[in-house]
Amino acid sequence: MPTIFERIISGELPATIVHRDERVVAFRDVHPRAPIHVLIVPHRPIPTANDVADDDEALLGHMFVVAARIARAEGIADSGYRLIVNCNRDGGQEVYHLHMHLLGGKPLGPMVAP
Repeated sequence: MPTIFERIISGELPATIVHRDERVVAFRDVHPRAPIHVLIVPHRPIPTANDVADDDEALLGHMFVVAARIARAEGIADSGYRLIVNCNRDGGQEVYHLHMHLLGGKPLGPMVAP
């Protein structure tokens, strides 16, 4: 069964796309946790960070390049932003298709609440 991200990538479900290329798609989160909240998702589904293989190295690097590009385009590169990858249930992962959250547009506070 395809994940919600696979359905967005295929165009089956709508999303506000901010970047698309042959390797990744980036779109606005429907439940943003910051003024800027974009998800960067590889076209090829990788369930969790534990499933990343040596062959994925270039893809993961590309995700960081795309994140920096989007941060510049959104006007948050200089003030700062956060990149998050969650892994499995205790890590807060909700969709089992590896993805990166780009958050910014306000001071984000400590990374983990006390």
